Amino acid sequence: MNNTVENSAPFLKRFWQYQSERFPFAKNGFLIAVFTFSAASYSRIYRGAEGFIPFKNFLIGAITAILLFFLLRLADEFKDAEDDAKYRPYRPVPRGLISLKELAITGICVILFQIILNALFLPKLLSAYFLALAYLALMTKEFFVHNWLKRRPIIYMASHMVILPMIDFYTSGLDWIQNGVSAPRGLIFFLISTFLNGIVIEIGRKIRAPEAEEHGVETYSALYGSRRATWTWIAVTSVTFLSAVVAAWFAGFGMPGFFGLLIFLIIALIPALKFLKTANQTDAAKIETAAGIWTIGMYLTLGAVPFIIKILQQIL
Repeated sequence: MNNTVENSAPFLKRFWQYQSERFPFAKNGFLIAVFTFSAASYSRIYRGAEGFIPFKNFLIGAITAILLFFLLRLADEFKDAEDDAKYRPYRPVPRGLISLKELAITGICVILFQIILNALFLPKLLSAYFLALAYLALMTKEFFVHNWLKRRPIIYMASHMVILPMIDFYTSGLDWIQNGVSAPRGLIFFLISTFLNGIVIEIGRKIRAPEAEEHGVETYSALYGSRRATWTWIAVTSVTFLSAVVAAWFAGFGMPGFFGLLIFLIIALIPALKFLKTANQTDAAKIETAAGIWTIGMYLTLGAVPFIIKILQQIL
């Protein structure tokens, strides 16, 4: 389909194409639902609470979390509009598939939907939701220090990763906030793991072989060299592993958690170590996949798996 025909299609058809390219709801929705389940489960396990949160609450929390991540994608479209138009004309906005105005209206509708949904069914979670939304708004404006941040890519990345533990604060709150109890002490390490894991994903998806670098596209391998960027990714992933081990220990899942996390760490590090030897794009692309495997493995190990084991033990 040429751009003229594609860009003149009805909005819903164009939006469907947009999401398939920039935020596939099916794939991302599943991953974020796992993220939500694990956060709520971690809180339940630590508190020694019986059973899981009501399914209705989980569903509303998962939808809210999915849409918060979708808002992050929309925010990126506005932040990167100038660079996309200059260096990435193949993306949906610069090629005219969908306009920034349409995305802004979509974003407003999403926010209103989230507020109404939580106000009706989970009013205690509204403060946690608004905290994440406020930080997202600041991110969209680059904290009003755009040029300063752009000159400091590490600080820029770290400042944007803070939103992830804020979303986790909301999803874990589906248990402890909703039940009016104090936050689990181990939650701080769960949130730290989430923050560090965001860096693992961000660096992992921006490591490329020298021949795959694109002019105007800022990657960590272009900024610091592919070997230095890869070793940095290995180091951050390893620190994330240590933080997750502490979080597992607080939840009473010490040694099983350690070995479970260690297995996923080894699986994740193999492609990075291979890329250090080959320096080819095929292996560079596997680092991003490895970051995704580590992410799923970490959240399953910290929340979902021990919770399921606990339920099975109670049944048996």
